[in-house]
Amino acid sequence: MTQPLEPDLEALHPASFGWALASCGWDREEAEDVLQEAYVKVLDGAAVFDGRSSLKTWLFGVIRRTAAGRRRRRWARALSLGPPPPRDPESSARASETRQALTRALEALPARQRELLHLVFYQDLTVEEASRVLRISVGAARTHYHRGKERLREQLRGEDRP
Repeated sequence: MTQPLEPDLEALHPASFGWALASCGWDREEAEDVLQEAYVKVLDGAAVFDGRSSLKTWLFGVIRRTAAGRRRRRWARALSLGPPPPRDPESSARASETRQALTRALEALPARQRELLHLVFYQDLTVEEASRVLRISVGAARTHYHRGKERLREQLRGEDRP
């Protein structure tokens, strides 16, 4: 008999929400919807933890794939309905200069580097665990990690210059 996942999901919720935010381009409503959908998949058995990685790594993979699926569906709808509505200017205005600089630098990174850095720095995963979430080899993850840090450093130095 397997143990219920609810207590573990509850303990991982703050980190899971952070990863959902990052996976949804910091759109809070979308992240909430993605996380809800991921939890439903887990609790209904559509996504099954097989123990080949840590629960956290596996759950982050479920969240990432859920976000990607929602993005694909939204893009398909947008192609038939026209452009999406503009971003919320209020949330942009609330960000500090430092956060804005970091956000710009992170957004300029290739998606894989950005995702990997988020998993390592914000979600406290090792590069090896992040590689499993992203379904890439450990060697590729290390390369993306190193290149991402270097690009981020270069871009942030460029922000400081007049």
